[in-house]
Order: sequence, then structure tokens, then C-alpha cells
Amino acid sequence: MIFLKTLLFMIVITLVLVCSSVACAASKPNILWIYVEDMNDWMGAYGDNTVATPNIDLLAKQGVRFNNAIMPAPVCSSTRSAIITGAMPTTLGVHNHRSSRSESAQIYLPKGYKTIVELFNQQGYQTFNMGKEDYNFHYKHSELFSFDPLNERLNKYRANPKVRVQKGGYFKLSELDKNKPFFGQIQLEGGKDKAKAITPVDPKLMREKIPPYYPTHPTFLAAWARHYEQIAITDMRVGKILAELKDNNLLDNTAIFFFTDHGMVLPRHKQFVYEGGLRVPFIVSWLKGNDKLRANGAVREDIINGIDIGTSSLAIAGITIPDDMEGDDIFAKDYQEKSYTIAARDRLDYTFDRIRAVRTKQFKYIKNYYPERAYMQAQYRDLHPKKFPFMTAYKVLFSEGKLTEAQAAFMAATRPKEELYDLVNDPHEIHNLAKDGDHHQTLIEHRKLLTDWIKTTGDKGQFSESDAGIAEVIEQWGEHCISVECNAYRQKHGH
Repeated sequence: MIFLKTLLFMIVITLVLVCSSVACAASKPNILWIYVEDMNDWMGAYGDNTVATPNIDLLAKQGVRFNNAIMPAPVCSSTRSAIITGAMPTTLGVHNHRSSRSESAQIYLPKGYKTIVELFNQQGYQTFNMGKEDYNFHYKHSELFSFDPLNERLNKYRANPKVRVQKGGYFKLSELDKNKPFFGQIQLEGGKDKAKAITPVDPKLMREKIPPYYPTHPTFLAAWARHYEQIAITDMRVGKILAELKDNNLLDNTAIFFFTDHGMVLPRHKQFVYEGGLRVPFIVSWLKGNDKLRANGAVREDIINGIDIGTSSLAIAGITIPDDMEGDDIFAKDYQEKSYTIAARDRLDYTFDRIRAVRTKQFKYIKNYYPERAYMQAQYRDLHPKKFPFMTAYKVLFSEGKLTEAQAAFMAATRPKEELYDLVNDPHEIHNLAKDGDHHQTLIEHRKLLTDWIKTTGDKGQFSESDAGIAEVIEQWGEHCISVECNAYRQKHGH
């Protein structure tokens, strides 16, 4: 009897040891983020069939589609910093776009704080990132990601002081260790993709599609049409990724997160907290576990914040979400829907600003902390007139008085302190209800949500950027920075 008990014990121990290596590694789900730049949700899965998007549509059909995924910021580095840390960028002080790019202005995460990548590393996952990173805090790619066969060559690139955006190398998924699960990211250029259109889109047909806050000038119509072309190109690239997963027997047990960092390049979308800048396509599909993902529905209308992406990825892998992360597990059976979420715009390149938005199911409340400054104050698009011809057209049309009231509002010299929009009845966010007596109570409620959130999270955007941070801006952008902050720094330091 004792012999049998001992034998059974040894068998159990052996199974545990085996499970801790190859067998259990194979059972753990892989996590893959297909991370797209500058792209809105104009695809079949979201009801827009202007261009064919069969691969993205298939992911949505098989998995879960989120219709109200809101990014924490309308610009890449702030959003990317937030998602990879599972917290709002304003909580960790990584909210200013393209911060921590010089030795004198490094930003460090709180002592002991672990990023999403590091938590996967600790659990034996191989981690990688193919392409753009763009985090506003101190890190080294080679120390953050465990797998990158091109590290040696890329480290020379990263050592170049002129390089502002670190990036990982591209490799074939067949090179991964098959005995370990992976957490990886594949970056797609999306709204920045320069590839030739698969099926050209006629700009003239965009007159019926372009929203009323933009003029129907040829440059705007062309930009709108080109974005559709880029979405079709992106879908083709997604198809190639899915094929590669399948060819390597990785597709069934890989949870695929498809999402974009913010909206497309036109002003009022990218860099601003209107729906076009914040609401993005977000789809999650895991063939082996879609029944688990769909516990709360295959199509979700509840509000999701981008910081939930990293924490939900941890949860799918069975990794405990740290208490200091603000993101949720949106696939938990007991998940409680958010009644609201927050988004923030702060300094963008050399454009100093502070805007906060409260997004509820029906309303959007916006607080402009610098109402005396124009929406379209000096910014990066101004430096590239050939790349962004719509900016020149916009300014000319405004100066000639050829814009409608809705189109001209964004070109005004000042802006309101507060904005309130009914997203159900005014999806384009044109009619500001902040001074409408019928919506005064709604205004007060949303104002309080923001005030309480700032106090609770310690929103670091309420504090002026450091001299070191401003010096870094001037170092990068020189005379292009004509903001109050840069001019005050120059006067203070005799520049």
C-alpha cells in the first residue's frame, strides 16, 4: 500500500515537472497584438463596405468586436506608453508626446512597476515586438523584449542620438521557440502606409462620406479616399499574418488583439479628443478560446479604454493583474461595465496643450485648459506642406471666409473652456451644449466626473513640464517651438 502511494506520488510529481516545461507551455495561449497606426474603423466589420476587409471581418466574426473602444490619448507615444503599462499616461507621468528622448530628461516608471511585457517575461513567455515602440519612459529594447534575432544590428541604430523612436526587428514566426508560449506585437503602418492602393478609391465619391466639419476641398477628399485605400492594404497585411500563424500551427491557440493607436491623420481626428481621434477598431479572436472571450457577448457596446488591452492580455494568459495597474480584465465573467472613461491630450511634439475628455455612453465632455490658444496652434503638420496639403487649403479657405460655421470653428483663434456633445443625436460633435440650459445638469455631472478622476489618479498633466522637458523639446524642434513655454524657457536661460 505504501509502495503504491509512493508510486502515485512520484507519477504526480513527474507530471507536474513535465507540465512545467514543454507540455504546459504548449497549452498556454499565445498573445499577439496586431497594432496599427493612425487608423479609423472604416471596415466591413463596423458596417462600412467602401473597401473590402475580409481578414479583419473574419476576426470579428470569429471573436469579439468592440464598438466603443476609446484610447487614453489621441496620439501614438502617450497611448502606447499607457497600453504597455496598463495605466493612464497621466498617472505615470508619460503623457507628453515624445518625452524621455534625451539623457537629461529621462522619465522613469515608479520603483518596482512592471510593464505588461515584463510580467509576461516573468511567466516564461518569449516576448517580442516587430516594429514601432515609442514609449515615453526609460527602457532598453534588448532588456524589455526577450526575443529579437536582429538585436545586435538594431542596437547600433538605437544608439544613434538622432533616433527618437525605438523599434524591434522583423523576423519569421517560424524562428520562435515552439516549446514556449509567446507574447508579441506586430506593428502595421495603417494610416501611414505608403504602398500602392490594391483597389484605388475615387476621391470624388468621398463627398457623400466626409463629415460636415471638413470642407469638400480636393485635398480633404483625397486624404479621405487614401485612408480607405490604406485600410484595404492593412487588411491584406493582416491576412498575411494570419496565414503565417496557420502555417506554423500557431493560429488556434493564439489570442489575436487587433486595434489601432488612434484615428487617422486629418486634424480633429489624430491629436484631438473627438470620436475621430479616440474611438478605434478593437477586435479580439482566439479560436481555441472564443467561447471564453464571448462570455459577455460577441459584439460589445460597453465602453472600453485602451489600457484594458494589456491587462486583459495578462488575464487570458492566467497572469495576475497587479493592483497598481488601472486597466481591467474585460473578459472576466464578473466584469462590471464602465459608466465612463477619460482621455487626455497634453504636449504634442512642440505644441503645448492640455485637454481632458470624459466619455459616457451618450455624451462627451471636453475641458480645454488653454482656451486662449487656437485648436490649430503651431504643430508638426505645418512643417510638411507637401505631405499634408489639406493644411494649406484649410488655412486659405478660412482666410477667404469659404468655410461653414462647423468647419471654421476648428480654425478659430480661441476655443471654449468647455464642450459638451450628445453623441447619439450629434455623432459628429458639432453642436456644443455646454451653455445649453437644458443640459446644465449633464454638464455638472460630467464636470464632476473629471474633477474626481483628477484627484483620484493625481493627473500629472496639471503640473507644468520641467525645464529639462522643455529643453528637450527645444533641442528636438528648435525655432519651430513658438509656444509660451518655449519662449519663457529661452528668456529664463538666455537663449
